[in-house]
Amino acid sequence: MKPKVGYDDALDVFGVHCIGGIIGAIATGIVVAPYLGGTGITDYIKNPGSASPGDYDMTAQVLIQAKNVAFTLLWSGIGSAILYKFVDLIIGLRATKQAELEGLDISDHGERAYN
Repeated sequence: MKPKVGYDDALDVFGVHCIGGIIGAIATGIVVAPYLGGTGITDYIKNPGSASPGDYDMTAQVLIQAKNVAFTLLWSGIGSAILYKFVDLIIGLRATKQAELEGLDISDHGERAYN
């Protein structure tokens, strides 16, 4: 997917943490189902310490999980875009073409990483 989209992620941070986190967060609504061996959702206000298997609605919980994932993506995406723009205006996000050709290890750190 990285070559098609064209983003630079040498350590697969986005693929592992973002995509894996999205799948895991939404799947939590499925694996918590009491009829699948999960603990169910405990109502800590009405009946603390117990979950009623008959009251669990998997569809509703998966939708809640998906809404929270969408909120998290919007919150972190908008916040990151604002911060990236601020940094870009102050110091810039890209290295110069000359620094890239010379090698960022030399231009940024003053030493050669590889022979």
